[in-house]
Amino acid sequence: MARTYKIFISHCWNYDAELQRLKNLLNNRGYFYAEYKQAERSHPIDSIYAPVVKAQITRRLQDSDVVLGIAGMYASYSDWMPWELDKAKELGLNVIGVIPWGHERISQAVNSRSVVNVHWNADSIVDAIRQYSK
Repeated sequence: MARTYKIFISHCWNYDAELQRLKNLLNNRGYFYAEYKQAERSHPIDSIYAPVVKAQITRRLQDSDVVLGIAGMYASYSDWMPWELDKAKELGLNVIGVIPWGHERISQAVNSRSVVNVHWNADSIVDAIRQYSK
């Protein structure tokens, strides 16, 4: 039976179309199965619910095999993406930076925490997931 990878995707909700495109790219890749663990949009991490949201994210990370960090430049201006990536590393998870389609520059917030950065290509992303998952 084929393995189902549990993937936490660190992203910016202001650019959630990229999240959907990434999930669609992976879901349409043959012979690859994924379950997604990323944060939900219900409460922003910087709201009064931050401690609860951080606890939920920590549980989702603990249940993940690997983390994908969408490495658009906006990640450098996010407070919560670095927190998620740092928490992932603290928990022993590898972070894979995914360079958004058409981007030439990537966020240092993701680049400095990733074990590898890959371009927006299903085969490259899947290969990295298979190599760096726990």
